[in-house]
Amino acid sequence: MIKQPPYLKKGDKIALVCPAKKLPKPIDHAIARLESWGLEVIVGESVYASHHQFAGTDALRTKDIQRFLDDPSIKAIISGRGGYGTIRIIDDLDFTEFNKNPKWFVGFSDITILLSHLIAQCNTQCMHAQMPYTFDESTTEALISLQQTLFGEKPTYSYQSAFENRAGEATGVLIGGNLTLLTMLQGSVSEMDFTDKILFLEDVGEQEYSIDRMLRMLKRAGKLKVLKGLIIGTFNEIEEEKISFGQTADEVIWDIVKDYDFPVCFNFPTGHIDNNLSMVLGAEVNLKIETNNVQFKYL
Repeated sequence: MIKQPPYLKKGDKIALVCPAKKLPKPIDHAIARLESWGLEVIVGESVYASHHQFAGTDALRTKDIQRFLDDPSIKAIISGRGGYGTIRIIDDLDFTEFNKNPKWFVGFSDITILLSHLIAQCNTQCMHAQMPYTFDESTTEALISLQQTLFGEKPTYSYQSAFENRAGEATGVLIGGNLTLLTMLQGSVSEMDFTDKILFLEDVGEQEYSIDRMLRMLKRAGKLKVLKGLIIGTFNEIEEEKISFGQTADEVIWDIVKDYDFPVCFNFPTGHIDNNLSMVLGAEVNLKIETNNVQFKYL
């Protein structure tokens, strides 16, 4: 079983950090939102630090995150934003104290590096969810899903897919995140085990050929054939190529997984979108897929 950190309760302390890119704007509104949930928010030094495109130097970001990993009074660490830079510091973080007092780590995009590492090396659940930088563009539903998940309410998601799914039902442990980052982690100590898992994928700003290449790499590495189910989130901000690739992102993905027999759903509300619903990596979930209808629930 993958360890589940204690859910939050009113009065708990949480910390904000920026493991990667610097914030281009204040996040006071997001801090106020978190405080309105009854949480005490501690703002890390990296949140408003700047070093070229990063939220402070690698050393500063490492020290800032380490401080909160080691502090047992901090019950959750939320990343202010993603961008690029987490992979530069992941191997300098010490999770010894974290393993004694596990806490929730929250983020998405570049933070997939940390989330995957927590599953692979600490055997601890974590959250793929909206970050303070994206709060002001977020749907109410996505923020409520973050609040509910942090406080242990385990929301159920139902939606209709515009792209035709492969019907079926699967129960298993949820893993996933940003496709580019998951591909970059293959062969490292931060690589998650895909066997018998329900995998979810999302990405932004990648062209169809790149999505095709990364998924074929995972297929050749034997990662896809061992899955119990596949959830395809949003693949958006795809720039048009000079010569058309000839397939949409969903068509690319379907072409690669069509020969397997596990259920597959498309257009799941997760990724670089305003309705980025919270997903608990390491949790056991049930996935019911019909041709165009999907239901996702935690067990």
